[in-house]
Amino acid sequence: MSASPGEENMITRRVSIPLATGESVSGILDLPAGFDSRLGTGIVVAHGAGNDMRSPLLEAFAGGMAREGILSLRFNFPYKEKGKKAPDPPKRLEAAWRAAYRYLRDHEEFGSLRIIGAGKSMGGRIAAQMVAGGDLPVERLVFLGYPLHPPGQKDRLRDAPLIQIRIPILFFSGTRDPLCDLGLLQGVLEKMEAGWVLETIETGDHSFRVLKSAGLSQEQVYRDMVQKTAAWVRSG
Repeated sequence: MSASPGEENMITRRVSIPLATGESVSGILDLPAGFDSRLGTGIVVAHGAGNDMRSPLLEAFAGGMAREGILSLRFNFPYKEKGKKAPDPPKRLEAAWRAAYRYLRDHEEFGSLRIIGAGKSMGGRIAAQMVAGGDLPVERLVFLGYPLHPPGQKDRLRDAPLIQIRIPILFFSGTRDPLCDLGLLQGVLEKMEAGWVLETIETGDHSFRVLKSAGLSQEQVYRDMVQKTAAWVRSG
């Protein structure tokens, strides 16, 4: 266990998360210094289809949450652990999500945590399906770019899980995201019974990369997302 240079208020730890199959996947715990699990909150963060737990967005988000006093655990899905490009079948993705959740829930060091779920794109979509089906008992959800539809196929909405969810949800969506038309998302939000908050990233794409016209650095974008998430988590 060691603190990264310049990050004395956060401890980063590599962990191994066992799967029900006997395999394991890698995880990274970003732990606030002096963290008390009896009073604290943990957030499990899943990556998207084309990246892994070390993507710039997840590094910034997970580390930022830890600096805000919220323990974060990010993890690899099995296909990324093996260096493959094609995502695992849904059931295998769900099994990895479940294992990461249970790692925090059952770990003797973190057993009293309030646990939030978060996911980038595919990682969030899988979490949504599981929560809708009663298979992931997190208290809240954060979607870092929910993939509402495939690119160029706005008639194929992936909205069924969202309408079934009953826990609070925080959405981050870029205004240039080809996988989430904001007008269509607004229509879905109006059908939802769960409490929700939508934060839009002006000129942001699916990974929240912004145009120069936005007048913001990528670091500022990530920092704003972290601060808004931390405030939202503390609000309930």
